[in-house]
Amino acid sequence: MRIALLLLTGLLSFGAQAAPLPLATFDRSHWPEQLDSPTLFDVASRAEILAFAQALHASEALDEPALAARLGLKQVNLASIDKVRQRLWQQLWRNYDLAQQSCEQDASFCYVIDGVAELRRQAATFEVAADSFYAGWTALSRSFHERYLNELLRKAALFPQTASEVERFSDLERDGNELNDRLFMLTFDAGPGAGTAALADYLRRQKLGATFFVLGNSLQTRRDKTSLADLRALYKGQCVGIQGWQYRSHGQWQDWQGSVMRSQARVQADLPDQYVPLFRPPYGQRRADSQGFFQGQGLQVVLWNIDAQDQGALSAEQSAQRVLTLMLLWRRGMIQFHDAQSKAQEAVAWLLGQTSQSGIGWEDCRQFAGKS
Repeated sequence: MRIALLLLTGLLSFGAQAAPLPLATFDRSHWPEQLDSPTLFDVASRAEILAFAQALHASEALDEPALAARLGLKQVNLASIDKVRQRLWQQLWRNYDLAQQSCEQDASFCYVIDGVAELRRQAATFEVAADSFYAGWTALSRSFHERYLNELLRKAALFPQTASEVERFSDLERDGNELNDRLFMLTFDAGPGAGTAALADYLRRQKLGATFFVLGNSLQTRRDKTSLADLRALYKGQCVGIQGWQYRSHGQWQDWQGSVMRSQARVQADLPDQYVPLFRPPYGQRRADSQGFFQGQGLQVVLWNIDAQDQGALSAEQSAQRVLTLMLLWRRGMIQFHDAQSKAQEAVAWLLGQTSQSGIGWEDCRQFAGKS
């Protein structure tokens, strides 16, 4: 009976979702300026904010059938979509207000905007002249933001039946939006894997500390094949959170609590100096009523607001370019890479090179976790 119910649930879920939407990617070479000063970071940030706001505004004209068709779904949760849209508008206004503080130094993409209502009006008419210095950026940026918005709205349309990082279940969950302006944090999922050693060594050489969310079974396999000393050397100077015993949905798995507790015990025992009490749910999927359990375990749920999509077909540079565009849009946040992918190091190196003079900062992983 239980197996039949699970199969039925899976079929219903499959029936509600069609093929994956095209991923948002953007070739940053079409932006005509290097981000070699805080002011130029703000110029690019204002441009991306306005472009995304335009896509968001246009999407609000779609009725439910048109929106479902655009998102490749049979039905959508309009209440969830509206809630996410309202939050996005507030974040866009906050970010634009921060980005316009440098308008006296460079007035590109500066308009008289003093709140969400004015931002919405500006978004409705936003355009870049054909002979503008930024004309080559316009069409490709529009495509990127329409695709990226589709990614967010699709997740919102399925929330909370299918949980994801698009929305928090409580204020106790963290997703990077609580960081200060221009402050970002590197995180890596689903390790340890093929790329972990080289990546961790690279980060140490850059004097950066990231949070690696590890799988209990992968960590145990790594220790058994090498040694406990090698395992501790692998993550030296880094922070290690947990992602469960296996990479599978902790929203549907009957043994999700056991998965969390086993992986927590494994990391605390093997990596006591690197362990931080943070849990990242695979796929962002966790139960709506799970907060009490995580509090009881002394864990915080950590999501993300900037995803590299590096676990699929994107190249390292494409992933990094996507991340940089989203950094300009959100101006703060939790960046999700996957260290099981060997291309993660290449992507991070590209990203650091592009932002080295832009005035951004990198959050210390121990400080974020509240561990001195």
